[in-house]
Parts: sequence; structure tokens; C-alpha cells
Amino acid sequence: MSSTQFDGDIDSFVSYLKSNRGLSANTLKAYRADLTACLHLFELRGVTDLNEITLDDLRSWMAVESRDHARSSMARKTVAVRGFFAWAYEHGLTTTDPAATLMTPSIPSTLPTVLTESQAKQLLDVAEHAVATNQYKDDGGAAAASGSGKAAGKTADKSADTVNRSEAPARADKRDNARVTAESQRNAAILELLYATGIRVAELVSMDIADIDFSNRTIKVTGKGNKQRVVPFGLPAQRALETWLEQGRPVLARTATDAVKSRAANALFLGARGGRIDQRIARDIVHRAAREAGVPDISPHALRHSAATHILDGGADLREVQEMLGHSSLKTTQRYTHVSIEQLKSRYGQAFPRA
Repeated sequence: MSSTQFDGDIDSFVSYLKSNRGLSANTLKAYRADLTACLHLFELRGVTDLNEITLDDLRSWMAVESRDHARSSMARKTVAVRGFFAWAYEHGLTTTDPAATLMTPSIPSTLPTVLTESQAKQLLDVAEHAVATNQYKDDGGAAAASGSGKAAGKTADKSADTVNRSEAPARADKRDNARVTAESQRNAAILELLYATGIRVAELVSMDIADIDFSNRTIKVTGKGNKQRVVPFGLPAQRALETWLEQGRPVLARTATDAVKSRAANALFLGARGGRIDQRIARDIVHRAAREAGVPDISPHALRHSAATHILDGGADLREVQEMLGHSSLKTTQRYTHVSIEQLKSRYGQAFPRA
């Protein structure tokens, strides 16, 4: 990221947002990058003072940025820039607010991608089956074996390269099998929890063991802006979580160094090296599981969309789903009613003779 002479002002604005708006770390990071890129462009054009920037300059910046960015990204960038100049004006850094009338690009209304209920069941069934057959390998792993001795041998050979050469091959194989089983248990628990609760992937990876209440079958979720909510989950998710915590997690925890182990001591989900799992690995788990199950490729967020749609299809109240998903606006949740209507129209067209 390029630095600018305005970095101090950007830092002050981001600190203000963090203290007064309760925005997530990811949002603050994105705003900082947006503002740095914007002001860097003006700096290249010879601007040395924020007061030199006009509305026409900002429109010119939007025209340049829109060549390489989607409308959704441009909307966020515009919000960041507009907020920055409003803050600068209020705090006496500028004599006017050039961004006051800067228009946010309209974003086309698109329906979220969702799985059907049968596809979701197939996804979870395959993940559950993998626990028994050790089909997953690596972090987030795709199936490496169909149960054949040849494929299992390849997995063991690959793992044996990483252990002390003085150890017996049988011992290396045993460790490898335990790790593969642990990762498949973790993957199944992640998929079950994402679908059962509709939580975001960032919320998933930040969860601690203490956030689970098995007696009430609920989880405590810390969402955007550090807002907390309690979300229920069902029996299949409970079983998957219990299996992971009792059998799989201790196996991966043993692979961690002391420093990593101390940082991830409370983490619900662990990576292959025993540290807290990150969002990239969690996304990879979902993508690979979808391919393995033969269902449309989906992201964790699409699994969240699927959960919301299926819950509404089952008769849940819109406000209840809003609370479950942690949406600040009911309008966001209402998108899922449109998905349900579109699916109904599709089924109607297929099944009704006079459609």
C-alpha cells in the first residue's frame, strides 16, 4: 500500500471510526486502503492540501477507479471517501466538504446463490461419511482416497516425509491417519455449524470453545461491530461438534508449538499446525466439500444464504431470521424471501400444467 502525506489524517479518521462507529476490523482496513489509494492519486496530481480537492476531482477519481472495480466495491470506496471529508470538515481540517454531494453508485439487486435443501443434505452427508472413511487430507482437504490401499499409501508416504526419518514407518502412518481423521471431523463440524446457524466465516473462526452452550444447544456469536447474539443449533451440529472436541481437536492441538498452543488454547477450530483456523482455510473447506459432494460450488457465505432461505421456507418469522443472522437492517434479510419466491416460481413452472 502506498503511503501519502495525508496518512496522519487517515489514521485519525480510522481511529475516530473505531472509537465511535464500532466498525469491524475488516471494514476499517478496507476504508484505510480506499482512502490511501484515493489521496495517493491526488498527491500524484500535485495536491498538497485537502482544501485543494474539489467535487470534480472526486468524480474524476471515481471514473478512474470504476474501470477496475465492481459497483459494490465502488459503493464502499465512495462511502469511505465521503465519510472522510465529512469528518475533515467537522474537525476543521477543510473549509468545505467537497464530497457532500458525491453520489454512491447504484448496486444492481441480485439474489443470493443458495443450495436446495436436498443439495445441502448431500453436502453434509458426504462430510459425515468422510469422517468414517478418512477421505479428507490437508487443511480443508479434498478426498485423497476412495478407500483403496494405493491412495491411502500415497497419503501415508506424503506424511512420512515430514516426520523424523528414524521413526518407524508404522508410527508415521498412525500419526498421519490420526491427523486425517481429526481434520475430517473438524471439517464436518464446520460445515454443520455454518449451515445450522448461518453465521459468517469471520464469526466462525473467531469462536472459542466457551462460546458453545451444549445444554441449551446455542452459540454466542460476536458479529460486526462487536455486537453479540445467541444462535441455536440442532442435534446434527451438536454431534459433529462433540466428536470434533472430544476426538479431533486434541490430535491437532498436539501438533502446535508452545507459543501457538498458548494463543489457540481457547479456539474452537484449529488448523493443521494447531493454531486457530483462519478464514482462508475455512473457505477452502467449504469449496472442497462442495466439489466432493457434487453440488454447486459455494462459499461459506452462500451456505449462510442457504440456511436463511431454508429457515424461511420452513415458516420462520423474518424478524427471527434477522436476529439469527445478525442483520442490522430487515431489508437485508428480506432478500431471502425473494429467493424463496423465485424458487417457488421455478417449481410452479416445472410442475403446473398451465404455468
